[in-house]
Amino acid sequence: MPREVDRPRRLHRTDWMALFSGVLFIVLGILIVTRAITDWLVLIGVMVLGLAFAGLVAIVARVVRGK
Repeated sequence: MPREVDRPRRLHRTDWMALFSGVLFIVLGILIVTRAITDWLVLIGVMVLGLAFAGLVAIVARVVRGK
């Protein structure tokens, strides 16, 4: 097998908004299935706060990266 030509390695930047949103929806899905959260208002509140936190982290990460 031929070796690859030495090239600078491309780094994939983490998409923090997508990562935290996905984790949030998985956790909320588990809480709904196990009936740990039964009040829809609490569920919507947790979802909105979680998405706001994910957005805040994504904004801070972008500012720190300088892009």
